[in-house]
Amino acid sequence: MTHAHVSRRTLLRGLGVSLALPLWESMPRPALATEPAGGNLARSGVPRRAAFIFVPNGVNLAEWTPQGEGFGFRLPYILEPLANLQDELLVLSGLTHDKGRANGDGPGDHARSASVFLTGAQPRKTAGANIRSGISVDQVAARAIGRATRFASLELGCEKGRSAGNCDSGYSCAYSNNISWAGESSPMGKETNPRAVFDRMFADQQARPSDRAVVKRRAIQQSILDFIGEDARRLQTKLAAADNRKLDEFLTGVREIEQRIQRAENSHTARAGDLAYEGPAGIPGDYGEHLRLMCDMMVLAFQTDTTRIATFMFANAGSNRSYRQIGVTDGHHELSHHRGEAEKLDKIRRINRFHVTQLAYLLERLRSVPEGSGSLLDSCMICYGSALSDGNRHNNEDLPVLLAGRGGGTIEPGRHLRYERETPMCNLFMSLLDRLGASTDFIGDSTGRLSGLQI
Repeated sequence: MTHAHVSRRTLLRGLGVSLALPLWESMPRPALATEPAGGNLARSGVPRRAAFIFVPNGVNLAEWTPQGEGFGFRLPYILEPLANLQDELLVLSGLTHDKGRANGDGPGDHARSASVFLTGAQPRKTAGANIRSGISVDQVAARAIGRATRFASLELGCEKGRSAGNCDSGYSCAYSNNISWAGESSPMGKETNPRAVFDRMFADQQARPSDRAVVKRRAIQQSILDFIGEDARRLQTKLAAADNRKLDEFLTGVREIEQRIQRAENSHTARAGDLAYEGPAGIPGDYGEHLRLMCDMMVLAFQTDTTRIATFMFANAGSNRSYRQIGVTDGHHELSHHRGEAEKLDKIRRINRFHVTQLAYLLERLRSVPEGSGSLLDSCMICYGSALSDGNRHNNEDLPVLLAGRGGGTIEPGRHLRYERETPMCNLFMSLLDRLGASTDFIGDSTGRLSGLQI
C-alpha cells in the first residue's frame, strides 16, 4: 500500500487545541534550500537545537571536576548520575565569566552570576528601572532561526521572582531572576507553571475564542487527546505502519505528562496549606517532580519542533531553597558560604548531585526519542552550569560547565576538556551559534571560537 506524504507541519486540531507532530518516516525531509536564511538544518534535514540550563550558588568544585582528561575520564561524585550518558557528554573546565566579577561594582555576585550567564555582559548596578545587561546567546539564536518554529524560544524556570526591587546588594531582581535577555534592558520572563507551558504549547492559535475553549476543557477535565481524536484517526490512514506505532507512542507520552500535571494540581490543592512555597495550580509540591515536568515540556517542544531554543533556570540566583527530599534542611545559599566546613561541603555536593540527577533525566528523555537515523539528543546541544564556581569565594573562573549532545554530528562528546585559565565562556557560545546557523561577530566578552569541540 502506498502512503501519502504527510507535511512536516502537520497539526492535529480540535476545539482550542493543536498538537504538532514529530518527524515521521512518511514525512519528506525538508531541503536545506527551503529553510529561511539563517536556518540550522543539518544535511539529514533534522534541525539542531540548543538549551541552556542554569543552577545557582556554584558547586563543590573538588567533587565536580574529573581528574583525567580526554576520553575515559572517571566521573566524580557529583557527576556520577550521568554514568550511562558519559559518551554523550563534554565536561568543560577552565572557562571564565569575567563580567560576573565586581570590576569595581562591589558586592552582588549572585545577581551578576545569573545576568552574565548567557550574556557575558557586565550588568549595571541598579535596583531601579534603568537596568542594563546584554543580549543573551539564546536570543541571538532566536533572532536568527526563531521564525522557522511556532515559538522563537522557550523560557522555563522553577522559582518565580520579582522583576523589580533590590534582590542583591543594590542589584535589581531582574538580574537575579532571569538568564534570557532580548536586549540590554529587556529580560525575557520565564514560565514556572508546567500547566501554563502545556496549554501554551498546545493552544490552537487559529481557534476563536481559544482561551474559552481551554477553560472549558480544563473545567470538565478532558484531555487534549479527546479533542484531537478525529484528526488523529484521519492521519492514521496516511501513515506507514511504523509511523502509526510512533504516533500511538507519542500520544501516549503526551497523555502521561498531562496526567502528571493534573495529579500535581490535585495534590497542590490538597496540600496548599502545608507547603513552604505555595504556587499556582499545576506546580507540584515536590521540587524534583517540578523539575522533571519542566524537562518534559522542553523535550516535547523540541520533539514537535515547536521551538529549537530553550533556557531553564533550575532555581534563581542566590536561591535559599532547602532540599528536604535528600535530607538537606539548610538553605542552599546559606550552605554555599561554607567557609571550608566539611559538613556544609558535603551538603552542597549532595544538592549539586540532585541537580545533575535531574539533568540526567532530561538527557535520557531526549535520547529515548528516535529522530532520523539517531535520537533527539543527537541534534541537541544542552549547556548546563553556573556562572559561579565556588559559592563561598564567589569566583567566576574555572566554571562548572557541561555540554551534552552531538549538535547534529558537529560535536564529539565523551571527553573532559581543560582550557587555558581565563578562556571566556562566551567563546563556547560563539561555537554553538555557528552550529545553529546563527553566527555572529561577537557576544559579550568573546575573543573567538572555542576549539576542541569536534575532533
